[in-house]
Amino acid sequence: MRQLIIIGSGPAGYTAAIYAARANLHPLVIASSVEAGGELMKTTEVENYPGFPEGIQGPELMMKMQEQAEKFGAEIVLDDVVALELEGDVKRVTLGNGDVHEALAVIFATGSAYRKLGLPDEDRLSGHGVSWCATCDGFFFRKKTIAVVGGGDSAMEEATFLTKFADTVHLIHRGDSLRASKVMQERAFNDPKIQIHYNTRVERIYGDELVTGLGLIDTVTGAETTLDVSGLFIAIGADPRTHLVHGQLDLTTFGTIAVDGRSSRTNLAGVFAAGDVIDPTYRQAVTAAGSGTVAALDAEHYLASLPAELRAGAEPLAATV
Repeated sequence: MRQLIIIGSGPAGYTAAIYAARANLHPLVIASSVEAGGELMKTTEVENYPGFPEGIQGPELMMKMQEQAEKFGAEIVLDDVVALELEGDVKRVTLGNGDVHEALAVIFATGSAYRKLGLPDEDRLSGHGVSWCATCDGFFFRKKTIAVVGGGDSAMEEATFLTKFADTVHLIHRGDSLRASKVMQERAFNDPKIQIHYNTRVERIYGDELVTGLGLIDTVTGAETTLDVSGLFIAIGADPRTHLVHGQLDLTTFGTIAVDGRSSRTNLAGVFAAGDVIDPTYRQAVTAAGSGTVAALDAEHYLASLPAELRAGAEPLAATV
């Protein structure tokens, strides 16, 4: 039996693994067979993560985090969790290969997945003009013409933020009115750099190595047009990956895992959550990493508080600092 299992391998999961491993908790990290490294594995240049003034490629950053976790004793398993039993003193994690791992504590850090348009070239051009994060990638579109898809608050925030860099921001919405709050709508309406296209759907993304334009459909008339842009930001929401804990962990109205205040504690003792799976607002690598730190420290304190007879079957605990 393990002291700690960490489910997820993005910035939150790997940071939790680094802290837990340095505390001699010997964590087992279930990194996934497909999504290992999280959303940053799909990102090219990362310029806003502290400590890398020249920028760093997303996959390289995640590889460094993994190496650091392994250096201190974390064990990484490239498989997927298919079932969880989180109630009781001993937690059970079942993997796709049939293995069942037991632990006294679990950190759930599975992140979130940005919603996609479902277009053929969307993934191919991801990181080459297609983005889901204005804060991450807006800087690369200085003096460019770009488009944002969406009609809610997040789309208004993305479009308004991107006007700091782009010359023109085309806001594309498939409905005849925006869903965003009045305040956010007014900001968009009053920004001379933002052009709003109602009743419009993105049908195609053009470009070989970089985005060069969009194929648009008028949802009322069916007319097709093209729009020359250098970038496409998709802001139609994100879904936290919580399907494994439905019916076990409490969720918020946003669909994220509910935690106690600024801690990582969930409604079940010994179960902690970190990263985008608890964060409906910021969804940045650096905030996820900080959240992973909180979860590791919370898990360490929880394990140290358990009765000696319960801890006897797990690997030795480090002395609490």
